[in-house]
Amino acid sequence: YLSKGYVEQGNEVTIVTANYNGLPERETVNGATVIRVNSKRQHRDHCSFAEMASYLVKAFFVINGLVKKKKFDVCQVFFGIPSGPLGYWLKKRYKIPYVIRFGGGDIPGAQDRFALIYKVISPFLKGIWKNADGLVANSEGLRERARGFYEKKQIEIITNGVDTDYFTPSKEGKAHTDETVNVLFVSRLMEGKGLQFVIPKLKNIIENSGKDVKLVIVGDGPYREQLEQMAEESGVASSISFEGFKNKEEIIHYYQQADIFILPSKKEGMPNVVLEAMGCGLPVVMTPCEGAKELIAENGSTAKQEDFAQELERVVKSAELRMRMADCARERAVKEFSWSSTVEKYMEIYSRCV
Repeated sequence: YLSKGYVEQGNEVTIVTANYNGLPERETVNGATVIRVNSKRQHRDHCSFAEMASYLVKAFFVINGLVKKKKFDVCQVFFGIPSGPLGYWLKKRYKIPYVIRFGGGDIPGAQDRFALIYKVISPFLKGIWKNADGLVANSEGLRERARGFYEKKQIEIITNGVDTDYFTPSKEGKAHTDETVNVLFVSRLMEGKGLQFVIPKLKNIIENSGKDVKLVIVGDGPYREQLEQMAEESGVASSISFEGFKNKEEIIHYYQQADIFILPSKKEGMPNVVLEAMGCGLPVVMTPCEGAKELIAENGSTAKQEDFAQELERVVKSAELRMRMADCARERAVKEFSWSSTVEKYMEIYSRCV
């Protein structure tokens, strides 16, 4: 969406990214040239440090060839790791300014599996941040987390956007009765996403609300087997549907058939899934993690993980409350989180760099 917006403003955009699953090595998407490096990436939704290193090495040679053939005015880095070193090298070698956009997982402390590696590379990572011409976080919470690692440079906030022409409420309405409440979760299945605070309490939510509550889980990951076992042991397996990973074309149906969207996550950046849910007019119940301050007003509510089930039950019980939240969700998505506004804010940073 960003590259599409840049192109629409008359800019030339080249994207260098990792290849996956036999995608074209080079193509034009929305007017932008996309070059996919054949690194060792094996998974759609995550990668190991070794896979990142493979991308970094191969992307170096691709980028070096590109800058020798044409002039580039600015480099947008997604994210500090693994792509930060590429931006740093472009600036030192070719005087091309670079702007780093944090994603959350690239900030030390976000992922326990990389704790030791981050201890080793932290001095170098601080150097990459220090030399950047702009640092961008997509929420105030993420900025504060980044400041905990390095506070000597300004970090600007530019929220994510959402395509409200695509993520929109269904014109046909819900395909279930008012007595059924469909609760939707969309994300990678990891312990930090917090479903273990919902599944064991689902039976109580159903009994106390008097509603036929269905929990639909869209996504896959290393925690799935434990969550499925948890559902069996809690006696709610028949009320939970594990749908696995779904692409953009498939996932819209789940948003449009849901009544409530939940995200009981421990840490986030600016969760796109919440924006997508808002675009589809869904009430949102999430933890007060990063992004919640910007996203949640009258369109939903927040609760800590240990209180999450109780808050979800409150929203499940009241159809009137859900309706008010739903109307506000769609309105806020359209008015406050358009991609055109996000593009303008990035372009303003770029104009200061060149």
